[in-house]
Amino acid sequence: MNFSTIRTYFTDTQNAAPLAVFRILFGILMLWSIVRFAVNGWISKLYIEPQFFFSYYGFEWVQPLGEWTYIIFAVCGLSALFVAIGFKYRISIVIFFLSFTYIELMDKTTYLNHYYFISVLAFLLCWLPAHSYGAPGAGRKKAGRVPYYTVGAVKLLVGLVYFYAGLAKLNSDWLLQAQPLATWLPGRTDLPLLGSFLDQTWVAYFFSWAGAAFDLSAPFLLLYRRTRSWTYAVVVLFHILTWLLFPIGMFPFIMIGAALIFFPGAWHERVWQRLAPSRWLPATAGRTPQAERGTFGLRPNVLPGAVIGFLLLGQLVLPWRYLAQPGELFWHEEGFRFSWRVMLMEKAGYAQFWLENPRNGRRQAVQNHHFLTAFQEKQMSFQPDMMREYAQLLARHYRQSKNWDTVAVYADVYVALNGRPSRRYVKPEVDLTQVSSAAEMLLPFDDTITGL
Repeated sequence: MNFSTIRTYFTDTQNAAPLAVFRILFGILMLWSIVRFAVNGWISKLYIEPQFFFSYYGFEWVQPLGEWTYIIFAVCGLSALFVAIGFKYRISIVIFFLSFTYIELMDKTTYLNHYYFISVLAFLLCWLPAHSYGAPGAGRKKAGRVPYYTVGAVKLLVGLVYFYAGLAKLNSDWLLQAQPLATWLPGRTDLPLLGSFLDQTWVAYFFSWAGAAFDLSAPFLLLYRRTRSWTYAVVVLFHILTWLLFPIGMFPFIMIGAALIFFPGAWHERVWQRLAPSRWLPATAGRTPQAERGTFGLRPNVLPGAVIGFLLLGQLVLPWRYLAQPGELFWHEEGFRFSWRVMLMEKAGYAQFWLENPRNGRRQAVQNHHFLTAFQEKQMSFQPDMMREYAQLLARHYRQSKNWDTVAVYADVYVALNGRPSRRYVKPEVDLTQVSSAAEMLLPFDDTITGL
């Protein structure tokens, strides 16, 4: 590939309909997600009722705003609706990105891969002309065509999620032990038809190997015209099945919608001709790519192109940061988040914390429910960075409220990982207020998980 070919990719244009369909589905699914959160009472349960919230490093300033938190969700939902219909698109998608990401950053306890995926997608959409088709006024003001790279950027991001999720499954627990599926599937024998098979070992192995093969091959098969349609049928079947089997929320529907980006513009335009009001269709949709270079040429798009390039490069590199950390990733989890490692662990813990005043030897057990919700305690009990943050909370509380001049925090923690027996996790002699990494506080894994 020479420079001319690369320049052509960034200057020539294609039908904008795929971006428009992606924008509309994204907005509708995000609105549905916000409404679902409100209807189920999760806004109050997760962001108003807790006394304490676990923060992401560097974002400690992001906190829920009490009853005003409802306003953040309302703004997020309304902006998602505006994104879907294309109303004031640029402003709407920026507001959605900021409000949704603020919600995501309020408490690390609620981290899910698909929340992170939504934030990355929303940021990407801030830089894409997804309102060039199928939006109010598109026929009058927009060209109906977009640079090839704008659609390609979405394809690459969606493909990365699949491919990296597949690479992460190439480990001995997943392939040789069928874990964690061998632990999870027997709990769903109540499902009609399929349930009677789910407690059989071979089913767990079949789903494990098939899942890895699907994730690794899906983006490439979706790119190829001859395999695209039946691969998309498998995408729908795969994600509906995972939605039925596991409590993973909106992720299956997000991926079903996102995978449509791999279909060509002509396919999307045919859908528009059947379903969209004719006044929304751009009058200039048939103009040639050459005619549109003045609108979406190389020079006007240097900044968006550079931002998109750095974003995608970051997504290529960030999942590998765990290689800089010694030890087993599933054990210490440093580098586990933001790496598209989906449903790879069944990890549960029990954590009892002890406070000690080194000056007088006074020692006191902590009742975790006095500080954390049941969900927060559950998540904290097997994640080292949350344990360290909780230890700092306890130390501050006892210094300020109990007048302890110095406070050391110790913990008895037991963790079970992917079907292994529960075993001691944290060094009981280590003061958790004095450590800054998992390596300083955790006992060795004393087992081997091979692979990526």
